[in-house]
Amino acid sequence: MTTFKPRETLTEQVARHIENLIAFGQLRSGERIYESAMAKQMDVSHGSIREGLLLLEKRHLVQNVPRKGAFVTPLDEFFVRSLYEVLQLYLTHTGRKLVRQWQAEDMEKLESLYQRMKACHDKNDLLAFLELGIEYTQASLAYADNYFIVSAIEDLWPSAKRCAFVAFQRGGNRVLEDNLQHVRESIDAIREHDEERLADILEKYAEQQCRQVLDAIGSTPATA
Repeated sequence: MTTFKPRETLTEQVARHIENLIAFGQLRSGERIYESAMAKQMDVSHGSIREGLLLLEKRHLVQNVPRKGAFVTPLDEFFVRSLYEVLQLYLTHTGRKLVRQWQAEDMEKLESLYQRMKACHDKNDLLAFLELGIEYTQASLAYADNYFIVSAIEDLWPSAKRCAFVAFQRGGNRVLEDNLQHVRESIDAIREHDEERLADILEKYAEQQCRQVLDAIGSTPATA
């Protein structure tokens, strides 16, 4: 877990810090976030915390309840299934465009990310692997050419990272290997301009990761 370091705007800094606390399990599902304690911890004003929490509400990590406060969005079966269903729809749509239009530099970038992910897998560097996985998916959006889809997916990344971390914590190396295999297969399908194969890979991967997250939070049997 990295320490809080000023970058971006103050609101974005605050949001990013709390986002990581949630994504990596230091703030748990349904837990209340106390503005005063968080402001003291980060040495910022209550207003900055409040603005950051509003931004995280837009990113689906926080629920601001009138007269009660802010709470970490519950990570339950409905949330997980909803997330992977919509991610599959968006990524399949944009993936088809990438298959039709990719250029040599796109494949070079995807292959480079795959090699870096493989190195992280070999070193068992979970957090770096997770960040590269998000970067790989972002790189595949190069030809999305749709403001609303790109904006929606950007707001879903924190929840995707949160769910992936939960799955990785429980499944360990097996989940890393599943992710690495998904990346390899998707790159091959993109290179071969095979839209239907890529769509099938994305559908199966979304179902697999959804099941792994549900296993981790106890919503389905571990053998499902």
